Amino acid sequence: MSTLPSTSATTTYHRAEVDGVGIFYREAGPKDAPTIVLLHGYPSSSRMFDPLIPLLADRYHLIAPDYPGFGQSDAPPPSRYAYTFDHLAETTNALLEQLKIDRYVFYLQDYGGPVGFRIMVAHPERARALVIQNANAYTEGLGVKWAGIAAYWEDRAAHPEQVDAFTSLEGTKQRHIAGSPNPERYNPDTWCDEYAFLSREGEREIQADLLYDYRTNVASYPAWQAWLRQHKPPTLVVWGRYDPSFIAPGAEAYKRDLPETELHLLDAGHFALDEKVDEIARLMTGFLERHVAHD
Repeated sequence: MSTLPSTSATTTYHRAEVDGVGIFYREAGPKDAPTIVLLHGYPSSSRMFDPLIPLLADRYHLIAPDYPGFGQSDAPPPSRYAYTFDHLAETTNALLEQLKIDRYVFYLQDYGGPVGFRIMVAHPERARALVIQNANAYTEGLGVKWAGIAAYWEDRAAHPEQVDAFTSLEGTKQRHIAGSPNPERYNPDTWCDEYAFLSREGEREIQADLLYDYRTNVASYPAWQAWLRQHKPPTLVVWGRYDPSFIAPGAEAYKRDLPETELHLLDAGHFALDEKVDEIARLMTGFLERHVAHD
């Protein structure tokens, strides 16, 4: 009987100084293999990829950074680092350039979408293929909670309750289990750890700034869609259908601009790797073998 590779045997942990900010990243796999850059969501970190990395590291080189203000990366106060998605993308791209990684597959989840799309628009020649996992680029993918967040965008000072909900323990828990028929599949340590991260000194201000700046992502959707139509990257969409934040029509919308998209709606939630890591790894392996391995 074959066994899965262990995370400890495949993953190494690193820090790099990028424009004066310490950036943490995970790395695994042979450096001469095709690279997959794994961009995490909110309020997670590169740790969310721990179950996936060893399933791919036998044949691919993987890099998973933490954005500034997340995980093990530095979290300078907003007075010293502007917490916008433009800036997160600039820092992430600078890390990849520092590591001399200039061709890669992007795995985009949640916040990884706006970070990755900005990098691709600036450097279209670098993206070999896309794996989209609950990373939204279409207005029809926004769930009902975004109406309240839109009110926060209109008048930030008048709606602190949106930040309260966004950073609460219950909100953090529901990002994982909401809507899932399999709540027993979820490790409660995950949202407890994420809530501990959100409770760090200064973190509320950081996340409030990013939540406010998220309006720029929605405004950028048409430009990102035009980029997809122009460049037509091979794309695999693996989407947790129970996600109440980024709903399934947002996954299906990718086929409008990329008719050749391989689309799979999974019985999983926003963090689909919690429930379906083996299936996602299998789908990725087949997709990458067809589109990247022999490129």
